[in-house]
Amino acid sequence: MGVPVWSHNGIVCVGDTLKNAVRLTFPKGAQIKDPKKLFNTRLESNTVRAIDFHESDPVDEAALKALILEAVKLNMSKVR
Repeated sequence: MGVPVWSHNGIVCVGDTLKNAVRLTFPKGAQIKDPKKLFNTRLESNTVRAIDFHESDPVDEAALKALILEAVKLNMSKVR
């Protein structure tokens, strides 16, 4: 089957379903500013950061959009 992958000049994030959550993993997440502290897992990694969403969790759509745009901007800065 596979997993959803969102990309723009490189991978922006990957979606995974877990037993009790849906996870969005940002392969370059450690390089992305996260002022709203959405990243809540993989925090020990030097590269990857992720967000686990549980069924009853509220979603800060503006903050999530800002993270995605930062990931795209990071990918664009690496394009030659």
